[in-house]
Amino acid sequence: MASAPYDLTPDLCDNHPDVRVLEPMLSNFGGNAVFGGEIVTVKCFEDNSLVKEQLGTPGNGKVLVVDGGGSLRRALLGDMIGASAVKNGWAGVIIYGCVRDVCALAELDLGVQALAAIPIKTERKGVGELNVPVTFGGVTFKSGEFVYADDNGVVVSVRQLENR
Repeated sequence: MASAPYDLTPDLCDNHPDVRVLEPMLSNFGGNAVFGGEIVTVKCFEDNSLVKEQLGTPGNGKVLVVDGGGSLRRALLGDMIGASAVKNGWAGVIIYGCVRDVCALAELDLGVQALAAIPIKTERKGVGELNVPVTFGGVTFKSGEFVYADDNGVVVSVRQLENR
């Protein structure tokens, strides 16, 4: 286990040099600053229909990685969808895009990392892709791989890691 809970990703990088590391771009918004799990991917742009749908299903400790195209115009996650994620057992959500309701998200037992916050919600049109490889910040995320996140950054591995 990590020497301190907030030093998880540096320790994983030291102990597993084959991990892929996301470029520094995301900030923590959730109540859990340290989280990780098996990846499920969603690709969408300014439409959080699939995000809501997926986080409304059993998460079993998984992490939803959302490629929102880097849009800073609409929030892909807010308090109600975040609460649904907690209720359904998701460990976290990583969003290449925005969130809203940041005070409420900070109170949830959920890891949330995103580019920024904006108060504008999306229009739900049912557009998006599930379980496709998504690439942002110099890393490709694939469903079934594993992601680990904390205040130091985000690392991805093809296998589940133990910190020694």
